[in-house]
Amino acid sequence: MVVMARVSRPERPDLVFEEEDLPYEEEIMRNQFSVKCWLRYIEFKQGAPKPRLNQLYERALKLLPCSYKLWYRYLKARRAQVKHRCVTDPAYEDVNNCHERAFVFMHKMPRLWLDYCQFLMDQGRVTHTRRTFDRALRALPITQHSRIWPLYLRFLRSHPLPETAVRGYRRFLKLSPESAEEYIEYLKSSDRLDEAAQRLATVVNDERFVSKAGKSNYQLWHELCDLISQNPDKVQSLNVDAIIRGGLTRFTDQLGKLWCSLADYYIRSGHFEKARDVYEEAIRTVMTVRDFTQVFDSYAQFEESMIAAKMETASELGREEEDDVDLELRLARFEQLISRRPLLLNSVLLRQNPHHVHEWHKRVALHQGRPREIINTYTEAVQTVDPFKATGKPHTLWVAFAKFYEDNGQLDDARIILEKATKVNFKQVDDLASVWCQCGELELRHENYDEALRLLRKATALPARRAEYFDGSEPVQNRVYKSLKVWSMLADLEESLGTFQSTKAVYDRILDLRIATPQIVINYAMFLEEHKYFEESFKAYERGISLFKWPNVSDIWSTYLTKFIARYGGRKLERARDLFEQALDGCPPKYAKTLYLLYAQLEEEWGLARHAMAVYDRATRAVEPAQQYDMFNIYIKRAAEIYGVTHTRGIYQKAIEVLSDEHAREMCLRFADMECKLGEIDRARAIYSFCSQICDPRTTGAFWQTWKDFEVRHGNEDTIREMLRIRRSVQATYNTQVNFMASQMLKVSGSATGTVSDLAPGQSGMDDMKLLEQRAEQLAAEAERDQPPRAQSKILFVRSDASREELAALAQQANPEEIQLGEDEDEDEMDLEPNEVRLEQQSVPAAVFGSLKED
Repeated sequence: MVVMARVSRPERPDLVFEEEDLPYEEEIMRNQFSVKCWLRYIEFKQGAPKPRLNQLYERALKLLPCSYKLWYRYLKARRAQVKHRCVTDPAYEDVNNCHERAFVFMHKMPRLWLDYCQFLMDQGRVTHTRRTFDRALRALPITQHSRIWPLYLRFLRSHPLPETAVRGYRRFLKLSPESAEEYIEYLKSSDRLDEAAQRLATVVNDERFVSKAGKSNYQLWHELCDLISQNPDKVQSLNVDAIIRGGLTRFTDQLGKLWCSLADYYIRSGHFEKARDVYEEAIRTVMTVRDFTQVFDSYAQFEESMIAAKMETASELGREEEDDVDLELRLARFEQLISRRPLLLNSVLLRQNPHHVHEWHKRVALHQGRPREIINTYTEAVQTVDPFKATGKPHTLWVAFAKFYEDNGQLDDARIILEKATKVNFKQVDDLASVWCQCGELELRHENYDEALRLLRKATALPARRAEYFDGSEPVQNRVYKSLKVWSMLADLEESLGTFQSTKAVYDRILDLRIATPQIVINYAMFLEEHKYFEESFKAYERGISLFKWPNVSDIWSTYLTKFIARYGGRKLERARDLFEQALDGCPPKYAKTLYLLYAQLEEEWGLARHAMAVYDRATRAVEPAQQYDMFNIYIKRAAEIYGVTHTRGIYQKAIEVLSDEHAREMCLRFADMECKLGEIDRARAIYSFCSQICDPRTTGAFWQTWKDFEVRHGNEDTIREMLRIRRSVQATYNTQVNFMASQMLKVSGSATGTVSDLAPGQSGMDDMKLLEQRAEQLAAEAERDQPPRAQSKILFVRSDASREELAALAQQANPEEIQLGEDEDEDEMDLEPNEVRLEQQSVPAAVFGSLKED
């Protein structure tokens, strides 16, 4: 049964709620300014009708209008309520008005602005949305504009309003000039190519510009050339010829593309003879094969298109003999151009460098479709190329030669070629190893698995005369048995085709030869683990660890320790501890953090808490200085969770001693805050006093403001005086050099450059130190004015030597927090007669006053 009750509250006399709401209403009445109470009530009423839920939100926001959590949830709920309605529904306007009310208090919250703007975008109200975006940019600080602009730009691009979008982008570029490429792409998409070309030219000429897309300056220049050359009728404000020729002198290694762009510009402009002159000039001036190829291909395409256009025109109009002569002239010119074939150019390059492997491959490609010429080319290549003078990988010629026979079904000839290749005295062992691997892959492609294993075992067999891998005086045939490439392929084949014992023997042989990599060791251990040989896998890790030193052994240790803990957990705790100690012995600070955290986790889960704390303590000393702060934070957090916050005092003290000044300052503030929460006011004050010695008042104003707030809450006039005395002392300590002081003051005031005389113009005769003190007082006064007014509180500061009359005067002052600090104590007394205050009197022993007792 639902019982309806009426609450007689002055602000809502007609508020009706159900019986289940009574506990929440009572809690609200007790704590009406508690956000958590309202949120619990709202969470309970989620299933209630929408008007009731909105009414509850309104009640909460009336009492807590500055609560971001309430506003965010309320606005989100209101948007969800109208999500499936037509955008012309009046409910949308109510939700919009609700957002506007929220921004009276929440105008500094970018998340609410983004949600509101997205909501307006969904409604299709273009002008209202644009003005809301502008309001958001005006309301938010400039450091948060980067969150608004992406949505704003997406809104501008979503509507066919190019002028509005262009104006928006121009504003955006003032904030983020490095996003010019995005603006250029939009201009291209909206067919504003002239402005796009101008912007792109500006970007290219700016040497400090860094492309967000990772494009080099040449790529941007090439885009500019393509843009202005392909659109000569739309780009009118730039001198295309001068721009591209300027690029020719600037990018000498990319001449081909720039010459083609210049010729393309004249072709699209209709100046065909000028374009032909440009091509001829390019062919005569380019210096590289790539540039020549680009220009030649473009030139040939141009001539071919001109002939095709001429033939089409002649066939349509049926012109006379004069047109036939013109056509014959064009055909002769084209034939002359084609006669300079790439094969001849390739031959020139090979005569220049007969040991250039890549050029031989290109020559073979030019003979595509002519097998006899391909075989002759390969034969000539392998006979000509000297492996010790070769540019490139000489073994690829042998491999490609064999692959050609294989593709044509001549498998025996392919085997003969590869067998001859294994006898070639290559310069590098890796070349011969690649040939052996290709022999195995050839057999695998034709499913001759046993033959593949036999070849690789033959390759890895010990030669009659052993030699070191890098011994250049020995032929590669005597050194290939130590090639990791061949051994890796053999291990893969053994895992797939061999037995467990044969595979294990291969891995053991790799370790015996001391050619393994950390990955090989891990693969071996994983292979043993898959076959349930866990102790054997741990032995493999141990063998790998003995082969490598830090930092190469880092991955092996990490995998080993992780696998060991996962296998045994706490059953072999002492052994695990020994492993960790062995790993940490000689571990560089760069890699120590991960191991220490893993060690501490082991102790927390399976060991003793004090051992874990000892590990954390060691970690704070062993890691890099840059990681010490994070390590101390973890240490403090874990110590507080295990032993309580009082146990962290020693950790805080040690952290303050070890860390740098910046991090030590943060630790002091956190330490003092903890002591305040524990009620240890004297401890907190001592911490502030200690930390003040590393806090320059000119650069660490936040610390001094925090201390001041602390004294306002917990201190009295004597403690305030002591704080100010310490501040003056610290400030005098930092005032050791006038130049240092001047630079710090200018940094605080926001000036980029300046001298001491800039702080007080027109008073050059005054002492520099006095000028700086005056400037410091001025900045302190401005900072005090910038602070928001504080609410009236009940805090009164009482001087230790105050009389009863002064107490009464202080009780009647308009601002009880104000402290009058003067040089003369008598000037602090008020002239006004205090009102009558009823005070409880009690006799105080005379010994309390000491020398302060009045006569």
